[in-house]
Amino acid sequence: MASLAGISNFYKLPDLRRRVFFTLGMLAVYRVGVFVTTPGVDRNQMKQYVAGQSGGLLGFFNLFSGGALENLSIFALGIMPYISASIIMQLGGMVYAPLAEMRKEGEAGRRKLDQYTRYGTIAISLFQSYGIARMLEGISSADGGAGVVTDPGLGFQLMTVITLTTGTAFLMWIGEQITERGVSNGTSLLIFASIVTAIPSAVGGFIQANAGNIQPLSIALFLGALVGMIGVVVFFENGRRQIPIVYSRRQVGRRIYGAQNTHLPLKVNVSGTIPPIFASSLLQFPATLASFNIPGLDSVIGVINRGGWLFNTLYATLIVFFCFFYTNITFQAVDVAENLKKQQANIPGIRPGKQTADYIFGVVQRITVGGAAYVATICVATDLVAAYLLNQQMTYWGTSLMIVCGVALDTANQIEAHLITRNYEGLTGPGGGRIRARRFTEGASS
Repeated sequence: MASLAGISNFYKLPDLRRRVFFTLGMLAVYRVGVFVTTPGVDRNQMKQYVAGQSGGLLGFFNLFSGGALENLSIFALGIMPYISASIIMQLGGMVYAPLAEMRKEGEAGRRKLDQYTRYGTIAISLFQSYGIARMLEGISSADGGAGVVTDPGLGFQLMTVITLTTGTAFLMWIGEQITERGVSNGTSLLIFASIVTAIPSAVGGFIQANAGNIQPLSIALFLGALVGMIGVVVFFENGRRQIPIVYSRRQVGRRIYGAQNTHLPLKVNVSGTIPPIFASSLLQFPATLASFNIPGLDSVIGVINRGGWLFNTLYATLIVFFCFFYTNITFQAVDVAENLKKQQANIPGIRPGKQTADYIFGVVQRITVGGAAYVATICVATDLVAAYLLNQQMTYWGTSLMIVCGVALDTANQIEAHLITRNYEGLTGPGGGRIRARRFTEGASS
């Protein structure tokens, strides 16, 4: 009853109601565009080809595009070019001083970085769309994809580049509009919608492939394990390491503020879902190259077989590496220490400046050990559970589980905040407690 009361409160709030309906409308536009095929492509042949490459990089991109790649729709590239451009901008800030200075310029600097990210998105989209056009033209009958392109040539390449690049630019605009006028982060919600809408087809495919051989006990154990993993994901995504902070007595304008005690919250999983995405892409890249009949890669594919012990070991190792790598890039302890010093705040027992930065850096490294172990365990364990209980390879669903839970928590948190700021009970009702959440980290987003 408390949840029903929270939902009724949400409907009574006009501004929040408009935001939710606007978000749903934008997501509906996105899902309609997924089924609009690029001119000059046979959709049925394209589906067959992508289905044959489900274990490679094409399967990875098809998942995060919500099936748009297998239709080669106008949204076939999805939002991934924008995420890639955002990550490149973050990496660039580490090696290029002007980008690092822009981050310190406040709102004006953020707008410049956003503009550069948009330019980078268009450049990446142009490159990827041209690569897709050339790849489709080069598919031979031996690849099982004969007839994907009905009229190959320069005209098809140009049309594909313009269509896919425009589609990605439109998705980028939809994401920004949802962030500004809707609820939650727009980029995160687009990926969330892509993953969730793929669930019914995945379930249908499993039932069709195992018709007459479905074991109820195995299904029950799998669902129980899935619920347990969701609980683990929610627990760790809400995990925080609270560092005590003391603000000195200070004057702001004509008002004097006394000493205050607060906390600096540090997330256990600072890097979000970027590490498994990077690791999956890197491990599946040889399988994609092998589809182009590059000599010598067949033996590599035989050794790095998805589901094998070597694959899982490499997968977990790469996830741990990228967790530390991406955390050290995105979280700058020196900047945090400098901001605390400017605000006349300090950590008890720690001197301001370099000592504070070293202390925060050490804390982040220690909690990243737990965060990296959690991410690697979830991503590997989910594949093992599906393989042993269902005898099914469910590619990337550990990463998908983390994304879905993180975005759902963040969306619920923002709706809760709108309700509480207007003197309504939250979604959990009176006494239900505050929903905590983490914004999905996508390199751009987050």
